[in-house]
Amino acid sequence: MQGQGVDNRYGQNDEIDLVELARTLWSQRVLIGLVTAVVFLCAAAYAYLAKPVYQVSASVLPPQISDIAEYNIGRSQVAGLQPYTVDDVYGVFVQSLNSEALRAAFFDQVYQPALGSEASRAVFDKGFKAKDLRSGKWMVSFEHVDPDKAAEWLNHLVVMAASRAKDIMQQDIAGEIYVHTQALERRIDVLRQTAAQRRADRIALLEEALRVAESAGLEDVQATLWQTFTGTDTVAGYAPLYLLGAQSIRAELAVLRKRQSDDPFIPELRSLQEHLAFLKGVDVNPENVSVFTFDSPAVVPATPSKPKKTLILALGLVLGCMLGVFVALVRNMVSQRFAKL
Repeated sequence: MQGQGVDNRYGQNDEIDLVELARTLWSQRVLIGLVTAVVFLCAAAYAYLAKPVYQVSASVLPPQISDIAEYNIGRSQVAGLQPYTVDDVYGVFVQSLNSEALRAAFFDQVYQPALGSEASRAVFDKGFKAKDLRSGKWMVSFEHVDPDKAAEWLNHLVVMAASRAKDIMQQDIAGEIYVHTQALERRIDVLRQTAAQRRADRIALLEEALRVAESAGLEDVQATLWQTFTGTDTVAGYAPLYLLGAQSIRAELAVLRKRQSDDPFIPELRSLQEHLAFLKGVDVNPENVSVFTFDSPAVVPATPSKPKKTLILALGLVLGCMLGVFVALVRNMVSQRFAKL
């Protein structure tokens, strides 16, 4: 029973406090209204007087296979040169689109010259955003007070990213071609040096065989002995060169010494020269290639994205009411303290 009395008393005190609070706020209704009105008017002034900011956006997709076909002309025919895929080329574009170098170049070449002393790198970086929408789609956006300029600049920035990506692709292709060209040229040089050395070795062998044939008085080919040597397995098909006879040896020496080029006698040389000629003829700056597809270019927006007037007015009203109530309570508390003095 005693506990119930205590609970009732506390409930009555709470009810009295709430009623007293309501009376206090009602008595300060003019003050609350004034504070709310002031805050609301400040919010309204900002919402309607602040310079509007417009946001433009553009979306890009990977290129089609036909868009990168010229990058792959003949690559499958050369060992070590793998054809480029759509993901390879688009990856270079996306990397360029998100690069700090691209933003710096755009700011220096386009943004700053257009705005002069008003240009701010911090404002530019804050206004530009790139977002991965998955499945290869990217959304890029830009904010500026001039909607026409914003749309124009954003499309220009995407085109600059594509141009930089093409430059990177051309440098990669040129680098690959240079490496393979150098390897082929070294291979051809080695084959020619080896062929020249083999010819020199053949001449040395023939000169020695000639001395033996002349000493032995073998002027003509010793056909019977030659067939005997070349037809048996015991000597692995090798026959002494002096059996060719001095006359044949002199004729071969004369031909070998007058030979201007060993190229016709190198079996794989023509194939290597064919590959080398192809690589040197590859166009590292192909036309009609694209590293991305414009899904939707930036267009001039009809309405600004900032300030959001409705939201600002609603927040101004709510914050004004809260501030008015706080000021009224503080004023009432101060009045009660002075009344007790």
